[in-house]
Amino acid sequence: MLTGIAVIMISGLIMSGIMKKLGLPPLVGMIFAGIVLGPNALGIINDDIMSISAELRQGALVIILTRAGLSLDTDDLRKAGRPALLMCFLPAVTEIMGTALLAPMIFDISLTDALVLGSVLAAVSPAVVVPRMIRLIEEKYGTGKRIPQMILAGASADDIFVIVLFSVFSSIAAGESRSIAADIMSVPLSVILGGAAGVLCGLGLKALFERIHMRDTVKTAVVLSVSFLLLALQSAIENVVGFSALIAITVIGITLRKKAPERAKRLSVKYNKLWAAAEVVLFVLVGAAVDITDAFTYGGGAVLLVVLALAFRMAGVFFSVCGARLNGKEKLFCMLAYTPKATVQAAIGAVPLAMGLSCGSLTLTCAVLAILITAPAGAFCIDHTYKKLLVCDNS
Repeated sequence: MLTGIAVIMISGLIMSGIMKKLGLPPLVGMIFAGIVLGPNALGIINDDIMSISAELRQGALVIILTRAGLSLDTDDLRKAGRPALLMCFLPAVTEIMGTALLAPMIFDISLTDALVLGSVLAAVSPAVVVPRMIRLIEEKYGTGKRIPQMILAGASADDIFVIVLFSVFSSIAAGESRSIAADIMSVPLSVILGGAAGVLCGLGLKALFERIHMRDTVKTAVVLSVSFLLLALQSAIENVVGFSALIAITVIGITLRKKAPERAKRLSVKYNKLWAAAEVVLFVLVGAAVDITDAFTYGGGAVLLVVLALAFRMAGVFFSVCGARLNGKEKLFCMLAYTPKATVQAAIGAVPLAMGLSCGSLTLTCAVLAILITAPAGAFCIDHTYKKLLVCDNS
């Protein structure tokens, strides 16, 4: 198993370096490495590694959500106003609705399976968007109208919203709930209890870090341990009461950012370092899970679905920013900047397949194609249009 992990890390880093030299997002190279080395191709990544891939992906998801919480400035969200709030959920909702409408016609699947597929495809990628928006803020492009801040805040919340919807739709598809109505009604309770738990844990961690001196590395280990315990708590009480550990984990980061900003900043640095290794494992394993036969079977229809669903997402972004006093070029930039997909699709794309859902292979194939299409295209669009579409506020 250790040899397999070494192969994953080395091959992923080599391929990501090659992609970076070509001007493409490194994660594309990691996925290709997984496809080539996976059990459905060369078979170098063996079944021992694949048997724990779900746990490894869940660990990566914890890191993703904690990073999102630690980087989400609620003041920026508030200052950006209604458009930023709408960006948190409206583009995702329109894309899920578009997928629910189109997928049954293209693939002849049920509405429930289409909703699962839509919730996997709908999240924007912080791995692609966040560093680029930070660069825009540093170069002062669009900052006069808080455009990069709005996209930053919206993208972080967008991921959380989509992951919660995915957990609901996947449990419905798996037949784990008594009824669709009961499952939908449980969502507000799950969010409330998860949010409350996150606030309490965040305040408790703040108090602990104030009372007991420890290195930032140890603090990171403590926060990670609390996150894993919250996941275990959700599993233990899921048949008794709705509780979202994912919301709780994110709110821990938000609470620490709000109540202990300096500590949160240092923790964020540590989590960024964790992510540097976790993303290699995550994207290579996602590539390894892809069945080449399924890719050829669903390929044309999957590409068509990804592109058409993206049109629904861009419409959602347009309606979100309509009241933001942006001109046409600035609205177009927001629409382009909200297209890249990668991180969440990699984290949850293979979950329906692991759950044994009928849409599992299709969902994984669409998730990987969405990453391969939108991550490079979205990154290219952001990098090559922001100076043309946004105003520089250096003066």
